[in-house]
Amino acid sequence: MTDTALASGTEADSVTVTDTAAAIADIVAALKARRAVPYLGPGAFALLPPEECPIPRNSAELTQRLNARVTAPGRFRTNLTAVAQFIETRRHRKTLDAILNELFRQTVPPTPVHRLVAAIPAPPLIVDVWYDNVLDALLTGLGDRDWGQIQGLSHPQSTGEWVKYYGLDGAETTAGAAAGWDTLLYKPSGAVAPAGNYLVSDSDFVELLTEIDIQTPIPPSVQERRAGRHFLYLGCRFDHEIQRTYARQIAKRSSDRHWAVIQGELSRNEERFLAQHGIQRLDLPLDVAVEMIQEALG
Repeated sequence: MTDTALASGTEADSVTVTDTAAAIADIVAALKARRAVPYLGPGAFALLPPEECPIPRNSAELTQRLNARVTAPGRFRTNLTAVAQFIETRRHRKTLDAILNELFRQTVPPTPVHRLVAAIPAPPLIVDVWYDNVLDALLTGLGDRDWGQIQGLSHPQSTGEWVKYYGLDGAETTAGAAAGWDTLLYKPSGAVAPAGNYLVSDSDFVELLTEIDIQTPIPPSVQERRAGRHFLYLGCRFDHEIQRTYARQIAKRSSDRHWAVIQGELSRNEERFLAQHGIQRLDLPLDVAVEMIQEALG
């Protein structure tokens, strides 16, 4: 369940930057120096009107779409991982994967967030935690850099592996090849393309969350490229324990200074999480922050 208690303005101010222009300048300097890691969440798709976004734009919409296919019991009908687990258990994992492929294998216009991230000069690492393929389509279209992606695997899709590696042509490749990429796109939750890997159900997360504290599921190339770098969270909220766990463990042993664009009130758990991990909050609409960063990048 997500957090419901909201922090007061005074509490939220403990993590909110007071000089937006200076924060934007710091972000841009880190991006230009290839010292920042863009970290994208599904909130980026909130910048698209519903009629222009055929895929689910957040966990709540995905949960609703899954229920429309296979109705889960009311006691957990609003819980994404539980609904996915219900479908997997009652209808088989292949049914769940087929539904997810159908939902996410649709043409989606890139949001300003995706365009910004694709335009950054060869960031060593990008993290994208949603199941779409918008960013990899943009990177493929650029044709000016060597890149590939690493995707997390659910247990039914793997043979003891935590991830799979895919080159820019979508063909499966090796960890050794990934070490040489200019840009590594890390999709820890999997994605629709190129192979339809998904971490989405309760059982998907059980083993991962057991091991993630000791970093076993985090690929060595991700661990290497995050070292000493700053994370820039765009389209992310941290009002659910899985969201916080992912963000905390993926950014482990990186810099002690990061940024997140989150407009409005924070839950107490969000405010505490940001404070504990050195994440400075820019209280701006996402599209405004993206435009400011884009303009400063030139």
